[in-house]
This record gives sequence, structure tokens and C-alpha cells, in this order.
Amino acid sequence: MRILLIGAGGVGAAFAAIAARRDFFEAIVVADYDPARAERAAEVDGRYVAAQVDASSAESIVALCREHRITHVMNAVDPVFNMSIFAGAFEAGADYLDMAMSLSRPHPDAPYEQPGVKLGDEQFALAGDWESAGRLALVGIGVEPGLSDVFARYAADHLFSEIDELGTRDGANLVVTDEDGNEIFAPSFSMWTTIEECLNPPVIWAGDGSGQGEWHTTAPFSEPEVFDFPEGIGPVECVNVEHEEVLLMPRWIDCKRATFKYGLGDEFINILKVLHTLGLDRTEKVRVKAASGGHCEVSPRDVVAAVLPDPATVGPRMRGKTCAGLWVTGTGKDEQGSPTGPRSTYLYHVVDNEWTMQEYGHQCVVWQTAINPVIALELLARGTWKGAGVLGPEAFDAVPFLDLLTEYGSPWGRKEL
Repeated sequence: MRILLIGAGGVGAAFAAIAARRDFFEAIVVADYDPARAERAAEVDGRYVAAQVDASSAESIVALCREHRITHVMNAVDPVFNMSIFAGAFEAGADYLDMAMSLSRPHPDAPYEQPGVKLGDEQFALAGDWESAGRLALVGIGVEPGLSDVFARYAADHLFSEIDELGTRDGANLVVTDEDGNEIFAPSFSMWTTIEECLNPPVIWAGDGSGQGEWHTTAPFSEPEVFDFPEGIGPVECVNVEHEEVLLMPRWIDCKRATFKYGLGDEFINILKVLHTLGLDRTEKVRVKAASGGHCEVSPRDVVAAVLPDPATVGPRMRGKTCAGLWVTGTGKDEQGSPTGPRSTYLYHVVDNEWTMQEYGHQCVVWQTAINPVIALELLARGTWKGAGVLGPEAFDAVPFLDLLTEYGSPWGRKEL
């Protein structure tokens, strides 16, 4: 296995640090638009080499794949670049993995009722090409989407005879401080992606539990609920957010409802609303005065992301834990598969920032995101996971994945509610 890692930011650098401790691959090419950033991430292992890449150019990706005899392309950049990387991997004859799917576009007339172009639609439209070529595009294999999708497969196979709801619930008690110890606003993940998923209409799946159903949308931050997260995090108010799990899980797992709710907090929600009101969430470029005279064109969202602290750098000033998990309700089953009555179970993964910083030198949110594609690649290298087409994590056996997660030193948990 020869991997092209595209993106050496917070998640990409954490991916490199985690993979350096494993022996399932021959080489990793760490590529970034910024050559210096790629070189820093590649320093952790002698099997790594650094390269420059333009993620918006499929041709750039094809050239790197052919130069380094790449077998697997790992996409670790913002999803705005997904389709060029997706296309480049296919043309180069490599398999493909990502942690966020192709972008959505709200319905032009009823955005809070009907989906327009859904997350992943552009990729799933090409599933037949990948399947015919006998090649795999494993999509949505970060932490969310990713780990919760693995949990959904595990719940369907081992815990439930019928599933009412697959409800992804993520929350944290993370705090970031400045040099003087004062709490500051500093997102722990890509602000570009956070704006995208939080301000778009959230999608909900409503079905009959036998594979039939449909997706509908609602308003951002709708249906608030307080969820009590484990391992000391405690109660956090969660709201509906657009996310890939809702678009992935019903394709492989029968359920009556699929949702994604995230514990954002009042301050974060208010900031996002202000950004939207001011038009600072827009991706379309606007003309602004340049310091040297004249004008230049910039994306307001790119400016917002640029002025905030880089998520990759906030780890030393961050404390607390982050939790990713799936709340499953329905009818349980015993070891023989017989129904046992109503059941409500939360499958989860908690990571402490102090531990990831001490152990790997990376903050917990990017580390928790990066560990999952490393595990998936190891399972693919072993032949434990195999397939062709555009597939989500739900298409594969969950047990080997969860066993490896524990072997990597970060066990998952289960809580009956």
C-alpha cells in the first residue's frame, strides 16, 4: 500500500503521526499546497516524503499518483476540493478515502423542507464507474461521519432486531485559553467546514424501518435537546446540523429515523448567526480594496477562517474531552438474534486532549478524526475490508474496526440509557 495523503493541516498531520506507529503500508506521500507544512508533517517517519499539490486540480493529483505509484488517495482537506481529488484518484487508478463528502446545495424554493443536492450526491452519481472499474471509494471515514457509521453497523448486527432511530450525538467540554489563561473563541476544527455544515439546512431521514423512506430538511439549529455525555463531559444542549451520517446510514441500515445533533453551545450558535447575517459565511468572492491600491477578490468565509486561530495550533492551550457517538433506540436482540424488548443504547468514543497532546502532540478533535481513516486503511491493507464502488463505513463489518480502535490505545464505550 502506497498512500497519497492530501492535506497536512491539523487532521492530515495527526493522520501522519498515528500512521507512523503502524506497519501496514510501504510509503506515504504527504502533499499540501504549502510545501513547508507538508515537510513538517512528513518529518515523523522515514517512510514519508513531502510534495506540493494543488487539490483543486485533478491533473496535479494524477501526476503525483503516477510519480509515486500510489495505490490509495487519502483526502484530508476541506470538502470543497472533494470532486477534483475524487476524479484524480479515479483517473490515476487508485482507491480513494475521505472524511467528508461532496458538498450540498439547498433546495432553491423550499430549503427548510426539501433537500436540494444532498451531501455526497455527486460522488454517489459516479458509483457505477467505480464499481465497474473494481475500485473502492470509501467515503465519510473520519470520526463524524465515520465512527458513528461503524457504530450503526455494529448496532444493527449485534444489538438490535429493529431500529427506530440512529441518532448521532456529539459533544465536548473543551476550553481554549489565550496566553494569559483567559477563555477565547477558537474552533477546534476547520472553521470553513464548520460554517458549511452548521448553516446549511440539516437533513433528517424518515422511513418505515424496512428500507423505504425519504430525506427532508429543517431549519439550522432546530430541535434542541440536552444530551448527557459520558466520562465527565455531562449535559450539553445539542441541535440539528447537516451531516453525512444521515445521508449514509439509511443506504445500508434499516431504520425509521436518522438524525445528527451537535453540542455547539449558545456562544458558537450566536457567532454563526451573526456571520450569516453579515454575509461572512459566503464562499463567493467579493471585491475589496487592496493594501497596495486597487482591488482584489476574496471569499468572506476564507477571511473568517484566516483570522481565527489555526485548529492545529490550539492543542497546548486546550483542555477537556470530546465525545463522538451514536444513540440507537429500538428493539434489542439477544446473542441468538431473538428480540428482547425496547432498548436505548449510546455507543461512543471519548478522547482527552491532555492524552493526545502528551502521546501524539496533536489536539484531541483532529486526532479523533484522523485515527479512523488510518484504521480503515489498515483493514483494507489486510484484506479484512474489501469492496468496489462508492461505499460508506456501514458497508463493512464493524467488529474488526472497533477491535483495532482499542488496539490503537483508544477504546470505545457503550452505555445503556
